[in-house]
Amino acid sequence: MLHALIDNFVILFVVVDPIGLVPLFASLTRGSDPLYRRRMALRGVALAALMLVTFFVIGDGLLRVLGVGLPAFRIAGGALLFLLAIDMVFARQSGLRSTTLKERAEAVVREDISVFPLAFPLISGPGALTSVLLMATAIDQPAIWLGMFGVMAAVLVITAVTLLASGPLLRLLGETGANAIDRLLGLILAALAVQFVLDGLVATFPAWTH
Repeated sequence: MLHALIDNFVILFVVVDPIGLVPLFASLTRGSDPLYRRRMALRGVALAALMLVTFFVIGDGLLRVLGVGLPAFRIAGGALLFLLAIDMVFARQSGLRSTTLKERAEAVVREDISVFPLAFPLISGPGALTSVLLMATAIDQPAIWLGMFGVMAAVLVITAVTLLASGPLLRLLGETGANAIDRLLGLILAALAVQFVLDGLVATFPAWTH
């Protein structure tokens, strides 16, 4: 049980990437007063938590309604997370975990960035939502199910702390330091993504294990 929770924590932490969010959040709130930044950070994390919990709770039922088998979703989810890992390793931004230039320009003129782009897609983007769906479909013990709420809470609390401390953290790490951490986390995520794909393939073609 503990091993499964640790694995899920690592996956969700890497995908949400609290450190990588620091320069993005600082850019979106540049020139704003501390009260506004604090309010946007806390509200964005709260909304992201609502989205992740919703997807986690309805994940298994949603796949059944759509007629998508678990092996197929593991393969697709693993492929998506692998693409996200490539972006992290090469320190590039894409729609998987960031906003496009047009979306960023639209966000600049908004007074409230907590829903878009902070909660979605920066915190609970496609990668994070896919991850919690994968986790929900792989759980076979009630204790792990309950523990997953603790895992999500831990990742989101860390995210909130990094956003609230984005100014000092950005000065401490700089763009280069943040990218170096992203590359390391990207390598870990790539290995985990490949494992998801392999699990899906083995479930689809069980003869491969013999």
